[in-house]
Amino acid sequence: GSNPRFLEKAQGLPADQVFLDLEDACAPLVKESARHNIVDALNNGDWGKKTKVVRVNDWTTHWTYRDVITVVEGAGPNLDCIMLPKVQDAEQVKALDLLLTQIEKTMGFEVGKIGIEAQIENAKGLINVDAIATASPRLETIIFGPADFMASINMKSLVVGEQPPGYDADAYHYILMRILMAARANDLQAIDGPYLQIRNADGYKAVARRAAALGFDGKWVLHPDQVAAANEIFSPSQEDYDHAELILDAYDWCTSEAGGAKGSAMLGDEMIDEASRKMALVISGKGRAAGMERTSKFEPPQS
Repeated sequence: GSNPRFLEKAQGLPADQVFLDLEDACAPLVKESARHNIVDALNNGDWGKKTKVVRVNDWTTHWTYRDVITVVEGAGPNLDCIMLPKVQDAEQVKALDLLLTQIEKTMGFEVGKIGIEAQIENAKGLINVDAIATASPRLETIIFGPADFMASINMKSLVVGEQPPGYDADAYHYILMRILMAARANDLQAIDGPYLQIRNADGYKAVARRAAALGFDGKWVLHPDQVAAANEIFSPSQEDYDHAELILDAYDWCTSEAGGAKGSAMLGDEMIDEASRKMALVISGKGRAAGMERTSKFEPPQS
């Protein structure tokens, strides 16, 4: 938020969401001026269809309330979410919800329109993630913040997101799954955090593939060079997208009167049923959101 050049450049990047930062990216001496830079960028920038989010400072600082008031009063109609970092318990989310409601009512904005993204960055936050996930109807996303989390548990590594030496398994599996289960149980997005070695493309891809394989919806990028990799990894392959669409078409046909009103059917050598449909909806939804187009067409079997 303190760098107007970054704020301008971000508008043209092919990212689904951009968050304008008042926290770690801003030195203490420029946090106040950064608020006004962000308000101006939200009101006058061309963000296209991007989701627009502002990350404020966490509740343990003296900046948080003024971050929220300045940004929301100044640019509320052009803001989608407030990201709250270092969330440790449900009460911190509730406090932000209350402050947002008061501002919206005072300013005549639509109450409840601005969402909340909660960033889990320490052990206490992870222990309380289930309560955090149900703390507010505004909550849309739970985010893993690896750097602060690694520090909070004394993990033996200085490379954010990389496996610590001496541990042969995946040191992040439990953390990621706890966040993912809390998110999915409450119909929230789950997002993996940053990979700080911005010149290490292979390292970023490896970490992103781990989160994507588990079912996370996306991963942060810290540099424009990481955007293409994230979009590729968290979008389905063309083959998987085509297959998902075929499953949906085949299931719709087999459950129809013309298809015999059957609860299951064969698609090639594969049996499909209602569970198959649910799985296919996930893949097809991601493909459609990514603007993918089908390269195959369902043909009902000949009787």
